[in-house]
Amino acid sequence: MKNLKKKIKTIYWWALSFVARYYYGNPSRKLKVVGVTGTSGKTTTATLLYKISTELGYKTGLIGTVENIIVKEEEVAKMTTPDSLTLTKLFNKMSNAGCEYVFMEVSSHAIDQNRVRGINFVGGVFTNLSQDHFDYHKNFENYFQAKKKFFKMLSKKAFALSNIDDKYGEKMLEGIKARKFSYGFEKPEVRPMGISHRSDLWADFHGEIKKMDFDGLEMTFNDITIKTKLLGKFNAYNLLAIWSACSLLGFDMEKVNTILENIEPPRGRFEHFTSKSGVLVIVDYAHKPDALEKIFSAIKEVIGGKGKLISVFGCGGDRDPFKRPIMGKIGAVNSDIAIFTSDNPRSENPEKIIEQMKTSLSVDDLKKIKTIPNRREAILEAIKLVQKGDIILCAGKGHEDYQEIKGVKHHFDDMEEFKKAYAEL
Repeated sequence: MKNLKKKIKTIYWWALSFVARYYYGNPSRKLKVVGVTGTSGKTTTATLLYKISTELGYKTGLIGTVENIIVKEEEVAKMTTPDSLTLTKLFNKMSNAGCEYVFMEVSSHAIDQNRVRGINFVGGVFTNLSQDHFDYHKNFENYFQAKKKFFKMLSKKAFALSNIDDKYGEKMLEGIKARKFSYGFEKPEVRPMGISHRSDLWADFHGEIKKMDFDGLEMTFNDITIKTKLLGKFNAYNLLAIWSACSLLGFDMEKVNTILENIEPPRGRFEHFTSKSGVLVIVDYAHKPDALEKIFSAIKEVIGGKGKLISVFGCGGDRDPFKRPIMGKIGAVNSDIAIFTSDNPRSENPEKIIEQMKTSLSVDDLKKIKTIPNRREAILEAIKLVQKGDIILCAGKGHEDYQEIKGVKHHFDDMEEFKKAYAEL
């Protein structure tokens, strides 16, 4: 019955997409649309591509998790990739506003449900793939095939840009019509793609990290020096994808390099401040295993093991329950103290979600865990536990300014809570 409902829904979205395109005159064909897909990095990649394009003087649109923007006019996004009708209306508005480029996040749900079928993509970017959305896709193979389906949609004229360091990066480019390009930092002895134009590099766009600290990143992209305020190796991958896409779009790369030096990360992505007491507070949207692991790695890369690391995070209700024990383990292993709390419990009991997060923990892991279902109280507890030189990571909600409990959205902003609490100390 569930499979039948899913098929009916997929046919419905396909039909709606067709009718909407016909009614509005297929507006995406008047635009240069670049889609970004993958488990992590979609928002940063699409948003910064939008910012760069705008800085270069192009009229540009953005469709993403945080917001939709039509030539600097912002509106709050309700989902990562809207339904077919909403998408077509957005493209129509963007076309009427004179947009040339549109950068959009492309979710696996949207691909699987044919919500993006028929869009005139001039390029596609693959960031990475790790466990997520198993409540919908059921297993990794289905999840991968949904992402792969997007690249199969791309035309011969479009470019397909893939992170070749990811174990699924090469597979994304197999058997597709689009022009294939790769980016990465690793340089194994054997180049599996065999598509690089340079004998000393195995990817078309190759990066090397020269310096990484809380002042930012210094890297080389195809031997060009790039400096940026963004932090962590995961952002180095996002930036290399962005730089590569800009090159493929024919942007003025000298200007792109200058823009990257001053560009700020999207809100809620490794957003941080240092309190008057000398505690570094980091707020990040990481709400899936791979993203959480990457944010811990990024912190360790730039601090070199100094100070205690206290984490505050939870797992969303009515979403993939299989990732809960995985995320609990990641938090316990990488934190000096991990505070398990609520993160949009929705219709579920937050205490039961927290118990599921603890199911893979060892006796030693459990000694480092505190469980505080109330997220505000969890944040206050983290502040009590830290001293000068320590770090608090609050993960899961990032840019979100609400907690969804029993169908009701209550205002709640992690960064706002931390700054308010420290102001009252």
